[in-house]
Amino acid sequence: MGNELTDEQIMARYKKDGCRNLFAQLVRRYERELYSYLRRYVGNAEMAEDVFQATFLQVHLKCDRFDDSRRFRPWLYTVATNQAIDAQRRQKRHRMVSLDQTNKSQDSVDIGSLINLLEGNDGDPLEHVAQLERGQWVQQAVSELSTQMRGVIDLVYYQGMKYREAADILGVPVGTVKSRLHAAVVKLNEVWSRTMNEQ
Repeated sequence: MGNELTDEQIMARYKKDGCRNLFAQLVRRYERELYSYLRRYVGNAEMAEDVFQATFLQVHLKCDRFDDSRRFRPWLYTVATNQAIDAQRRQKRHRMVSLDQTNKSQDSVDIGSLINLLEGNDGDPLEHVAQLERGQWVQQAVSELSTQMRGVIDLVYYQGMKYREAADILGVPVGTVKSRLHAAVVKLNEVWSRTMNEQ
């Protein structure tokens, strides 16, 4: 019977009686998927494990705040993303080294080409990424994207979330999700072109 419960039902019951078995079931459900997301997001297996643990600790601590009328998965990813951001900040403080990232906003993309990409006959930007994924280089290329672009690719492409859900999780407008996704696809296409020219 336990396997038939939805995530939301498990959370509702866990809030009521704190059953550890139910909570463990929820952790197992998301173990692979969420860890994979965090691994790509933070780019480090050990940190991803720590963030995964911290995420479910927060789910436990904040289970009373979970709104039963909403879906659990986007809420979980919001918690996980915030934990990942916190972990990265802590790591940067410990390193005390400036990564000297560009001051240019990752969102400053040509709106005309964005609209063409999103509405044109070329199909969904995610289909472009799906086609590109055939090459082995794609994992490496994605890992070299900015944290913002990687976050959007992970949520929308790898986790299959809608733009609105990704926007809620990242705390940005839907337009920002689309523009980051577009910028990521443009960058991946550049890498793809370079790869093809080198062969």
